[in-house]
Amino acid sequence: MIVRSALIQTTGSLDKEENIVKHIELIEEAASQGSQITCLQELFSTPYFCQVQDAKWYSQVEPIPGPTTRRMQEVAKKHSMVLVVPLFEEEAPGIYYNSAVVIDADGTLLGTYRKTHIPQLPGFWEKFYFRPGNLGYPVFETRYGLVGVYLCYDRHFPEGARILGLQGAEIVYIPSATSRGLSMHLWHIEQTAHAIANGYFVGTINRVGQESELGPNDYYGSSYFCDPRGQVIAQASDSEEEVLVADLDLDLVREVRDAWQFYRDRRPDAYEKIVAA
Repeated sequence: MIVRSALIQTTGSLDKEENIVKHIELIEEAASQGSQITCLQELFSTPYFCQVQDAKWYSQVEPIPGPTTRRMQEVAKKHSMVLVVPLFEEEAPGIYYNSAVVIDADGTLLGTYRKTHIPQLPGFWEKFYFRPGNLGYPVFETRYGLVGVYLCYDRHFPEGARILGLQGAEIVYIPSATSRGLSMHLWHIEQTAHAIANGYFVGTINRVGQESELGPNDYYGSSYFCDPRGQVIAQASDSEEEVLVADLDLDLVREVRDAWQFYRDRRPDAYEKIVAA
């Protein structure tokens, strides 16, 4: 079965409504190209405010379901499109998460993934804003396939990527905000490795350009899709906003898993030390 999917990479502005309207327009563009599943970038409705530690950004938080998710549910229904929508989520006053919702093609809110691994280093002060996720690694049964979500810093940890595969994910989306520097050479290594080790498609997004009002981070775009063999099948620019569209042959998931049999040959009985600490 062929599923057409889109990734949206942009530069965020300081204005939440401007970001939302811009993404709705880009979703329209994806729809015009036939996208059935479209993924937005990490914290899509705001700039990447974690460049600074400033409590004023708490005002951008919202519940799930909430005004932005309801708006995106209407967009999804309008286009018969599955949407992956990353948001700054409020569970309760003072309890905030870096999250992503998955909305089915009929507008149904299928559920939420909360970012599990939270960084705290210059330019990425996420522990100031977010609690670690507590919903595990759900896989969502959408109209067009089984979808999992990992978020940015999560990609450095293979354990959750494996759990998504074990739970049947056919496509894993990894929205990110990643700047030029230390991790650039890992951008293709880690995420293609997740695809290879687990036999699924990966669609990964990075912001592009600078949000200079907040700091010097220079996001290098380069969003891409790779197949279950780890081959990059479509890649966006490293400097321009873009809607990247690719056709994903989900039959390849079974073909690759049957060929490699990594799941058959796993030895979870021998991996106790991974979780012993």
